[in-house]
Amino acid sequence: MPENHTPIRIRRAVGIKVGRGNLINVVESLLDPLVLVLSLWSVGIYVEGELTPPFLILSLLVFSLTFPGPARLQLSPWRAAKEIILSWLAIAALLLFFGYASRYLGIFDIRAKKIWLWLAPLCQLVAHFAFRRSLPILQALQGEQQRVIIAGMNAQGIALAERIQESRYSSARLDGFFDDRVGKRIPTQSKFPVLGTLNDLPQYTKDHHVDGIYISLPMATQPRTLSLLDQLRDTTASIYFVPDTFVTDLIQARMDTVGGIPVVAVCETPFAGANGVLKRASDIFLSSLILVLLLPVLLVIGIAVRLDSPGPVIFRQRRYGLGGEEIIVYKFRSMTVCEDGGNIQQAKQNDQRITRLGAFLRKTSLDELPQFINVLQGRMSIVGPRPHAIAHNEMYRKLISGYMVRHKVKPGITGWAQVNGLRGETETVDKMKQRIDYDLEYLRNWSLRLDLDIILRTILVVLKDDNAY
Repeated sequence: MPENHTPIRIRRAVGIKVGRGNLINVVESLLDPLVLVLSLWSVGIYVEGELTPPFLILSLLVFSLTFPGPARLQLSPWRAAKEIILSWLAIAALLLFFGYASRYLGIFDIRAKKIWLWLAPLCQLVAHFAFRRSLPILQALQGEQQRVIIAGMNAQGIALAERIQESRYSSARLDGFFDDRVGKRIPTQSKFPVLGTLNDLPQYTKDHHVDGIYISLPMATQPRTLSLLDQLRDTTASIYFVPDTFVTDLIQARMDTVGGIPVVAVCETPFAGANGVLKRASDIFLSSLILVLLLPVLLVIGIAVRLDSPGPVIFRQRRYGLGGEEIIVYKFRSMTVCEDGGNIQQAKQNDQRITRLGAFLRKTSLDELPQFINVLQGRMSIVGPRPHAIAHNEMYRKLISGYMVRHKVKPGITGWAQVNGLRGETETVDKMKQRIDYDLEYLRNWSLRLDLDIILRTILVVLKDDNAY
């Protein structure tokens, strides 16, 4: 591009929103938190005659646990109602548990607790179905669907097109693609039209009043991209870059600046800054509470392990922790061996190395309880990617792309993969890859609410799962 050309600014236009950015999705993300808070305030005023400080504090906690609200518009009415009720049961159980454990539960009048327990989900159901009925009004407020086109018919471009098409309430409407490739070089599986070459794109934008352009060209085509931007400088369309999928599919991508220069964080821990403080504080609080409550259980298990078979009570094994550094992880010994070498065999069904008591401990995950000490030490987190033996790490890091990205965070006692059916033995590379995919999905979508959800789901999984042995 000639040197006398002024820089082209790629701007974020507020008019085009795909997914959770448009008006409908903003309302949906606020619906559950606001309904729960308002129902709580109503109960407080009805019972106490005024909104007292305990109700205000509890409302802040409820809002933080439920914001942003989940997207349920794509679900059938019956399934949406079911999810609302199950979600409320999980939140109510969590609040009651910590209220009881902290002795703050008694602050609230018994009538207030009883009324809110049934009023809150009822208000959620009413609000959700009223929200569904009001969708035509909200869609009208969003204005007309805005026309968008995509430059570059590649994997990430097609994925974006499918996302726009699948979003029933998106304010964007896709016209089609522009790509220089012709004939067999164009992906045949695409159901989207190719409207012309990249040279045709600027004129099409002007003639059809296109509102947004997504540039999905490979990084290697920088000269072609700059030329296209130069041709688009006299249009009013908003322009977006769609980064290569392989770049942004690691942990998450976010914009940042270094000395005023914009950079894109491609592979970064989600626990930086305030998120890291929140994560660590929740780990310390929950692990301390659990260890205090379960101290008698820990003592009984320790004595039982000692009497059941010869060997140490606590099994220590080297694992990879944060940043790929070696850590020592504690478990109650459940086998007759304490392997920690370069060749470790995963436990299998009917494994002869597992002791009689060890089979029960592994089935119920009670052998993992000493790892709450690891959490207090700062070596682990309650929720995160499960730590694998070093021998397994060294094997799978060579077989699975992005495997070591999971070590950008502390390993966890339980994780997103474990509550999605990948608990226990991973006898094939495909199963391990599925586990890694879930780990990376957790890192991309982390929130304190997700951690609490995983903890509650872990309890249910342990009670009914047959994959642990």
